[in-house]
Amino acid sequence: MSAVQKLLLLLPLALLALQVTLCRGACVEVDSNTEAVANEGFKLGCISCKKRAEVPATASVKWFFKATYDTEFGDLFMYEDEIAEVLDSRFYDRLHWNGSKKTNDLQDGSIFILNVTLNDTGTYKCIFTRTLSYSSVYSNYEFEKSTNKTIKLKVVPQLTRGWASILSEVMMYVSIIGLQVWLVIEMIYCYRKISAAGEEALRESAAEYLAIASESKDNCAGVQVAE
Repeated sequence: MSAVQKLLLLLPLALLALQVTLCRGACVEVDSNTEAVANEGFKLGCISCKKRAEVPATASVKWFFKATYDTEFGDLFMYEDEIAEVLDSRFYDRLHWNGSKKTNDLQDGSIFILNVTLNDTGTYKCIFTRTLSYSSVYSNYEFEKSTNKTIKLKVVPQLTRGWASILSEVMMYVSIIGLQVWLVIEMIYCYRKISAAGEEALRESAAEYLAIASESKDNCAGVQVAE
C-alpha cells in the first residue's frame, strides 16, 4: 500500500476525531483572574468539572461577596434551572451570568461584572452544588457534592504589570529571535554542506568520465595496431 493510499484511509478518521473534539470539548478548571480595572468589565471565573461525563447530573451555582469593609459574606448571585438572580443591590444591572448555557449540568459557573468600581474590591466565593444520578435495574441513587472556590479581587485604576510578566515577555522575544538566528545558521550550514557534496560528486563524475574516455581511446588505439 502506498503512502498516498494510507493517507487517504487515515483522513476520514482524523476528520471524525476532530469533529468529536469540537462537539465535546474537555473541561479544564482554570483559576480566575484576580485584578480588575475600574470602569471596565471583568469576568469572575468559577469552573467545577464533572469527573465522570457519562453520569447524568444537575448543578446550581451560588456566589457570595465580602467587601473590604464587610465583616462577613453576603448573598451575591444565584443560578439554578437556567434562571439567574442578582441578590446584592450593589450589583443590580451590572452582574450577568457568563457560565454554561442551555443545560442544567453546569460546569462553568462564571459571572461577569459590568463597569467595575473600586468598591467591588473584596473576596468572592463560588459554591457549586452538583447532584449526580445513578440508576440501575434495582434502584436509583442520587449523590450530592459541593465545591467551593474563593477569589480575592483587587480593583485598580489602571492595569499594572509585574516584573515577572515583563521579564517573561522579554524572554519570549529573546527566545524567538535566538531560534530564528539558529535556523538561519543551520540553513547556511546545510546549504554549504549540500553544495560541497554536489561539487565533490561533480568532480568524481568528471574524473570517472575522463577515465572511461581515456580507456576507450586506448582500446581503439590497440585495435588499430592489431589490424
